[in-house]
Amino acid sequence: MALRSMQKANLDEVKPDVHGLISKQSVMLDTLTVTKVTFHPGAKWSQDLKEYAGTDSCLLPHVAYILQGAIETVMDDGAREIFRKGDVIMVPPGHDAWAVGDEPCVFIQ
Repeated sequence: MALRSMQKANLDEVKPDVHGLISKQSVMLDTLTVTKVTFHPGAKWSQDLKEYAGTDSCLLPHVAYILQGAIETVMDDGAREIFRKGDVIMVPPGHDAWAVGDEPCVFIQ
């Protein structure tokens, strides 16, 4: 396999895609998309993104690293978990999520 050139991008230089209290900044490196997601205090997927997604719950899988704050996730089957700063997470499709506390939850996926 041929080596490809190094690449970089700065997520903080990307204009956010905003849906209610949730914002996303994405960059593409070769064939990989990296996204910084911010759930501002009071943000909830089912309130801020459900209509945009057109589904009853989030149907995307997520592998992420929590940079700041906390987020609570509930699966369609009722399983719940709170993820906090420093956690590396994997959340399968079929969930809702919301910011916990008074600070934004920021993660990279």
